[in-house]
Amino acid sequence: MIIFYAPDIETTLTLPESDSQHAVRVLRLRPGAEMKVIDGKGHAFTCRLLDAHSKKATVEIISREQMPLCWNQQLTVAVAPTKHMDRMEWLVEKLTEIGVNRIVPLLSKRSERKEIKIERLEKIAVSAMKQSLKGVLPTICPMTPVRQFIDVCDSSQRFIAHCDDLSERQLLSRLYRPLTDAAIMIGPEGDFSPDEVTHALTSGWKPVTLGDNRLRTETAALVACDTFHIIDQLH
Repeated sequence: MIIFYAPDIETTLTLPESDSQHAVRVLRLRPGAEMKVIDGKGHAFTCRLLDAHSKKATVEIISREQMPLCWNQQLTVAVAPTKHMDRMEWLVEKLTEIGVNRIVPLLSKRSERKEIKIERLEKIAVSAMKQSLKGVLPTICPMTPVRQFIDVCDSSQRFIAHCDDLSERQLLSRLYRPLTDAAIMIGPEGDFSPDEVTHALTSGWKPVTLGDNRLRTETAALVACDTFHIIDQLH
């Protein structure tokens, strides 16, 4: 059964325009057809189509079930967006598929991209959520300055992956405590500036490496997220 996304389905009983068009014009569903709708908040609904309107299809809810994530802790990946936006879009898609609670675009001194369109990234995350059969949509935060994120992040485990020799770094896989809230910062292609790294370290962030290979920004972010999940699965 194809999954539809409607964040306010319980109150509006209406599909958003994009999902209405897909249901009515593409799939040619007619009144009486059953469909599965998720709200991105951990709930799945079996619904019956009432009005096959291509812009605002209405439904009735037949049943409601919980659709929680398969991990309990909060996982945050904070990453400086790449110069080419298609790589950042790819990263959001893959992070959503693998599993993350929050994605924070970072504004670093050495960032090549200073602005992003959150709405576009959210649409990609919605598609990835449905594709990977998840019921919770990750939060995509506005562009956040690195120092601000360092100061406000309250995860019990906080890591910064960087490449310089300002500190002795250990493998993320050796430091991460499984099944515990964690956040990791990934810098731009030019890495974090020395003062950004110093501020993180003096604020209690742990310096880590992701291995001996030199990775692109988006690859590093994906490896970090996957590392959390692999270690969790081993415990």
